Parts: sequence; C-alpha cells; structure tokens
Amino acid sequence: MALIHTDFFSQSLGMCVSCEVILPQKRLSGAYEGRTETKYKTLYLLHGKSDDETIWQRRTSIERYAAPLGLAVVMPAAHLSAYADMAHGGSYYTYISKELPEIMRGFFPLSDKREDNFIAGLSMGGAGAMKIGLNNIEAYSAIGCLSAGAVNGDPNDVSTPDRKERHDYLYCDRDLTGTEEDVFGAALRAVESGKPLPRIYHSCGTEDFILPSALRTKAFMEGLPGDPFSYVYEADPGVHSWEYWDCHIQRFLSFLGLEKGDYHN
Repeated sequence: MALIHTDFFSQSLGMCVSCEVILPQKRLSGAYEGRTETKYKTLYLLHGKSDDETIWQRRTSIERYAAPLGLAVVMPAAHLSAYADMAHGGSYYTYISKELPEIMRGFFPLSDKREDNFIAGLSMGGAGAMKIGLNNIEAYSAIGCLSAGAVNGDPNDVSTPDRKERHDYLYCDRDLTGTEEDVFGAALRAVESGKPLPRIYHSCGTEDFILPSALRTKAFMEGLPGDPFSYVYEADPGVHSWEYWDCHIQRFLSFLGLEKGDYHN
C-alpha cells in the first residue's frame, strides 16, 4: 500500500489542512499496464480529542489491516472541534462531511458509491462518525463507533467552568434541536426517510469512563423498532486505550464484510 501525506487548502475552514491517506496497491501479474481504473472502497477514519491525523498510523496497524481488503483509508485532522461547525472556530462538520470526500476523490481514485464508503472513529471521533454518518445516510453504508456514544455527554451541560467554556466555543447560544448536532434526532429522521440506512458497529470497554454515553446510545438504538441500522454492540473488558482500539478497528473491518483481493501488504 501507499501512505500519502497531503496538505491542501480547505475552503470550508479557510486555511490549509493535513490529511493522511492509505491507498491500496494491486499486485501486477505481468508488465505494468498504466494507471488502474479501479475506484477504491474508502474508510474515513476519525481521531479522538487528544490526537491528530497521524495517530491511527502510529498507534495501530491500520495499514496492514486494510491492505488485503483493497480499502483506502482517509484520516483527516479535526483538532478539538468535536467534528462540529464551531461557533468560535472552523466549520469542521461541513469540511469532513462535505468538502473532504470531494477533494479526496479529485486527488485519488476513490469510489463515490454509497456502498463503497464507510466512516468510523474513536472517542471524539466515534461520536463524530455517528454524527456525520447519521446526518448523511446517502454517503455511507456503515458506521463504526469505538469508545463513544452518538453524543458524548450532554452538549448543553455547562455545570463546570471547563464544560461551559467548551460549550461556548463549540455552540455558544445556538439551538441544537433538529440540527446535525441532534444525533438521535438525525437517526429518527433517517428512519422516517425510508432511504437505505447505514449499518452500525458500536463497541466500548466495560471499564471505560465513557461507557455511560455508549450505553445511552445502545439503549436508543436497540429501542428502535425493527433494528433499522442492523445495529451491533460489543462490550469487552477494556479501558479508553489503544489496546482496545487496535483490536476493535479490526472487528469493524470484519463487520464490513469486504472480500480480500490481490494487494500488496
């Protein structure tokens, strides 16, 4: 596979940004025949609150796991944005959900078919994947949420100075009802739309501090009649750690059910 570091300008953010990209590399059966016409299936893989676009490469073997599947992996930087269109900061929800896929498909041979696109993340990125995936059901066929809930805590909680400061720079006095930040509402709207829905893989360690948020999401999803998201929840022993995420990103890739191909590791 190829590991490509990209720097480019984001119109949504009004600044240059960085993104790590893993691209599959097919084995050649004979003489080189020029550029492939293959459009690769793509996983948009989101980082957590304390990390950046390089972390999945540094702390897991994501390249090795994706290689035999012929799966491209796009890992953008989102800083401390909570993948939101921030009141005092960048429009990271718009950037990740709308602009980034278009830019990546302009740079690389990535499929734009819904069935070929997936989004996942850990912690802040797990909640971000749920938010982006459930608000854009036409764009993704599967969502992976690791060590997070669809909403990590109450975004309107201003009970401590730190929480009030975070709320203010993310949302200020914005009413979140019915917006992309209303993730459970987005799930209900998605079900009511009658459109094809993404499958959801959700996992959180039984000793993880964020488990209450994960369990609230579990209760919501399992309360939807007919299991519209083909929701799978796995609770394994573990804390908020890379040992857990390295294991469970592999579980998510298995959940996707992709066939292995003739690709370089």
